Amino acid sequence: MGKKKREFPNTYVIIFAIILVCAIATWMVPGGEYVKVEDASGISQGVEFRNVPSVGQWWTIMEAFYNGFTKQSGIICFILVIGASFWVVNRSRAIDAGIFSFLKLVTRLEKNRALAKIGVSNLVIVLIMLMFSLFGAIFGMSEETIAFVVILVPLAISMGYDSIVGVCMVYVAAHVGFAGAILNPFTIGIAQDLAGLPMFSGIEYRFFCWVVLNVITIAFVLLYAAKIKRNPQKSMMYEADAHWRNHINEQGGGVEYYRNGASWVSFAIAAVVVILFTVSCSGETWLSIGSQKYHTVWLLPTVAVAFIVTCVVALRKSVHFYVLTLLGFTIIYLVAGVLGFGWYIGEISALFLTMGVLSGVAMGLSGNAIVKELMDGAKDILGAALIVGLAAGIIFILQEGKIIDTLLHSMAGWLDGSGETGALGLMYGIQTLINLVIPSASAKAAITMPIMAPFSDIIGVSRQATVMAFQFGDGFTNMITPTSGVLIAVLGIARIPYGKWVKWILPFILLLILVGFLLLLPTIFMKLNGF
Repeated sequence: MGKKKREFPNTYVIIFAIILVCAIATWMVPGGEYVKVEDASGISQGVEFRNVPSVGQWWTIMEAFYNGFTKQSGIICFILVIGASFWVVNRSRAIDAGIFSFLKLVTRLEKNRALAKIGVSNLVIVLIMLMFSLFGAIFGMSEETIAFVVILVPLAISMGYDSIVGVCMVYVAAHVGFAGAILNPFTIGIAQDLAGLPMFSGIEYRFFCWVVLNVITIAFVLLYAAKIKRNPQKSMMYEADAHWRNHINEQGGGVEYYRNGASWVSFAIAAVVVILFTVSCSGETWLSIGSQKYHTVWLLPTVAVAFIVTCVVALRKSVHFYVLTLLGFTIIYLVAGVLGFGWYIGEISALFLTMGVLSGVAMGLSGNAIVKELMDGAKDILGAALIVGLAAGIIFILQEGKIIDTLLHSMAGWLDGSGETGALGLMYGIQTLINLVIPSASAKAAITMPIMAPFSDIIGVSRQATVMAFQFGDGFTNMITPTSGVLIAVLGIARIPYGKWVKWILPFILLLILVGFLLLLPTIFMKLNGF
């Protein structure tokens, strides 16, 4: 009998094991909490650490799932809506039509000698990654990446890669941009405000860091992608990706295009909605990029006209291209909504649900049939949603045990007497470790910056450098921590087991952490604008 092949633990098993470890820690680590200190006039004087009794957790281990589910209910509902909506879109085979058309274009472009030398597929990867990295750097794209995984993973596999490359094109790119944070309001904006610095100051050096991080990330992904394209079986996801390959193979390499009257009904409904939205909101359109706001009265009318014209052209070709047009403009309105109206997952969920329903109408489905398709899509993605709830239970256990602030306070104590370079390195290390249990950038900034900013004055490190240590510490480990609901959701949709993801990305994360430390050193030894 051959030796049984060792399997990776199921993602649920890994996360539940972490919950058990955290529960045990609540019986061993002293309790503590940071409280706000105010003077007699009620003005905040910062925060102060106070010892409180820890609360050992035992039965709450079994409550962790429920409480995690309620804590992350927004993201969980978002995942279910995305899964339901894209199930309807996939039922129309519009994405298949788009992928086949794109691959035909790539084949034609590869006949160009100059492009053939570069590699059209390489160019596609680079351009997509730069786009999502910019989204992460400018407006902090994170949860929004979940919606794109179901598009880019099949595209990557159709191009001869694997699901990991597909996730890298959207999720990793956006989070490296998030770490680079040129104008990210959720990291730089909040942290600089708490540190008493001008909003988005020091942008020149941060832009340089963003470029360096992207060069390294894109090079890493391209090298891996080239290896997989030469021999797909070298991918640790080769067997698991059979789901995606089978889906592509079932399409038979082509799509039978058709037109119908129902798609024009769908278009009429969509056009009315777009016109009403444009009329009611055009005067309120202020695009927020960093700390700047631009009054763009022209934006929504321009997009509305482009939508109507493009839909008419698409409808004359087939239902598939009309549904693709719906998808494309859903993404355009997503970007406009996030930058212009401060949309978050509630509004984005409504946007994608509308896309799903209109796609069902375009296919001529009845109301009952559309609901059935939406339910099937939600059921298909339910596993990813449940994992997000379980992962949030980790934070619940630590908070109930009152040991998160104790761990933070202990880490802050390491900074005493370590010198400028050592202290900055320790700040960076502390932020990196904290991010494993508190992946929320705004929450972490609120906890750590009031402590570390004044301390940086004492040791002679600029507050800007402290903010950058927070920025890098917050960004890189988001791509590996099981407490990140976004990561768990992305892996669930891409069908990548958490254990395999960690095995693949850990060397890259360690490389980024090292590069991040090297990028911090010039903030000490060089005169940089804003530092």
